[in-house]
Order: sequence, then C-alpha cells, then structure tokens
Amino acid sequence: MQVKTNRIESIDILRGVVMVIMALDHVRDYFHYGSFFSDPTNLETTTPFLFFTRFITHYCAPVFIFLAGTSAFLYGSKKTKPELFKFLITRGFWLILLAFILNNFLWKFDVTYGFIILQVIWAIGLCMVLLSFVIYLPIKALFTIGVILVAGHNLLDGIVLQGTSFKSIVWYILHQSQFIKIGDTMFAFVYPIIPWFGLICFGYCLGTLYKKGYNVEQRKKYLLRIGIILIVLFFLIRGINVYGDLVPWSVQDTTTKTILSFFNVTKYPPSLSYLLITIGPALLFLYAIEKVKNKITDFFLVFGRVPLFYYFLHILVIHILAIIGILIFGGDWKNMILTNEVFRDAKLINYGYSLFVVYMVWIGVIALLYIPSKKYMIYKANNKDKWWLSYL
Repeated sequence: MQVKTNRIESIDILRGVVMVIMALDHVRDYFHYGSFFSDPTNLETTTPFLFFTRFITHYCAPVFIFLAGTSAFLYGSKKTKPELFKFLITRGFWLILLAFILNNFLWKFDVTYGFIILQVIWAIGLCMVLLSFVIYLPIKALFTIGVILVAGHNLLDGIVLQGTSFKSIVWYILHQSQFIKIGDTMFAFVYPIIPWFGLICFGYCLGTLYKKGYNVEQRKKYLLRIGIILIVLFFLIRGINVYGDLVPWSVQDTTTKTILSFFNVTKYPPSLSYLLITIGPALLFLYAIEKVKNKITDFFLVFGRVPLFYYFLHILVIHILAIIGILIFGGDWKNMILTNEVFRDAKLINYGYSLFVVYMVWIGVIALLYIPSKKYMIYKANNKDKWWLSYL
C-alpha cells in the first residue's frame, strides 16, 4: 500500500533514529545487571562501554522535545493560530493524562500506582500546554524565551527546596529534580520543565526553516552553522568549567575517566552543556540527511512517523520480555511488578544480564516492532480524516 503524505522526511528520520536509540536505554533499564540500583554514569562503577551506552541515549529526550516544537510550527503553518492553540493544549493535556495513567502502568505494571514517575511524556505534554499560549508571540520573542531559559536556568541550581509544600512541589515541577512521598504514593519529578520549555520554543523557531518554499541550500547552511556553533560552545563552556552544568568535570586517576567526567553532563534537569552537545549534533544530522533517501532512511522513517504509538508499544514489549527472561532463568517474575516494596527490599539487587545480552534484546525489540509500526504508519497516513489518529 502506498503511503500518502507530505511530511518532511529528514525530521521524521531524525526522530526515528532517536526512537530506536531510546529503546536501547530502556532495554538496559530492564535487562542490565544492577540497572535498578546503579547509575551507568557513575565514574566509580561504570565502564567506557556502559557509559557510552547511556551517553548515546542522551540524545533521545532533547531531540524528541525539540522536534515536537518544530512539528507544532509546521502543523500551525497550515492552520489558524486559534486552531493551533486548540491542538496544542488538548494534545498537551492528553499527554499529561497518558503520562500519569498509561505510561506509569506500562513501566511498572503496578495497579496500585504507588510510584508515579513524571518523565518525558509528562514533560512534552506540559511543554505543549505552555507553548499553546506563547504561539501568538513573534518568532523573535519565542527565540528570546528559549535563549533565556536554556542558557540561564543553571543560575537557579543553587535554589534547593525540600518537603511537600505547595511551593516546593511547584519548584520541583519547574527546576529541581526530586523524589517525594505524598501519603502512600512516591512521586519522582525527573523532568523539571524550565529548560525543556526553552528547548521546545527553539524547536518551534526551527520550523521557520522548513516552511513551504524555503530555500533548501539556505536551510542547510543554517543547520550546519548553528550545529557547529552549538558544539563549539559546548567545548568552550564545559572546558571553562565554571557554569553550564550542575556537576563540574574533574581530573580523574586515569585519562579515560577524565574524558568520561568531561562528557558526564547533567540530564535532570538538562544542563546548558547537556543541551548543547545533544542539539548541536542533531542539527548536523538534519543537515547531512536532507537529501538522503535509501532503505536505511526508510527504516528509521517508520518509527519517526508513529512516535507515540511506538513509545508505548516498546515499553510494553520490553517489560513483558523482562518477565519472560526471569521465568526462563528461574527467578520470581513478580519482582518485575515494580512496586515500592520491590525497590525498598532491593529484590532485584542481583538481577540482570551482560551488556551483550542488552544489545541483543534491543536489536530483537526493534525487529519485532518494525512491522506493527509500519502498518500503523500506513494506516495513519491514509486515514487523515480520522481526527483521533493525531493523538496516538
């Protein structure tokens, strides 16, 4: 069946690449030895291969949120501002609802919802709600907002609150990554919104380069220049080491560890350094992929055009495979129902497999999800009259 669409392929290809890479991180979460109780970027316990496995997946969330802004602009270029406002605010609240109910269930299979993690779907939803109100501003104003929030939010790193007061919770939503307990429920605020909102504003501004009729060579020139500038800024700011990240890098006992320390940038919340080294290469990728069309790009295109469908499906599949793995090797599958008790009693402290197994499972997951993702992509492209498809 032929796919009927006028979508911009380079953007969907980039989104597809990061969606595939994202699955690697989530397979590692469920399959790697010690993953439930250790940090893969901890220089005292990590290895270069494990660190790289985590670092490469740093590109997923920022690129996804960045391109969500670009997609919002492109959608709005065919609509009135009120229509775009309605789409963004309704889709934003829909994503927030999915983040609380569906996403938390798929990650943990805990019907009691004793542990609520507010992560990337929550952040995208909230960013879309906020973006719906600022789309009426000039592009230059949105760009300025992006610069202030992304470049300046690390000035707020010294403001640290505790407890469960209304003021504290608002601050956790805005800027401070925090775990708190309210009643019998644990909440994890891991995607503070200030820098992410700045990033989606930048993505919205990027959409101007993809307006119908825009000169392709001029667009490529901007993508190349901006991408290089962001990478150079990363090395300058990170090298000076006085601003731009919650944790400065330091000289370690080996050269390898020192390099890892340099690239060990903060994701929660995403530091200026973190966003520079992720968005810079992403723009260079858009520059390089602009006119490329082959079987490899077609492969990634599938995942890039059904991101939300793929996201929830891949979490479900990975979690089920983890349960099957425990059953095969004689463990207690109930420990993969990730309740607060499982974490409190460290029931998975000795669970996990090698990185080789992680990569093999990752490849298997991507292969397994390709056909259903492609079928849904075709169905969605050929049924644009069904409004509800834009929400999945």
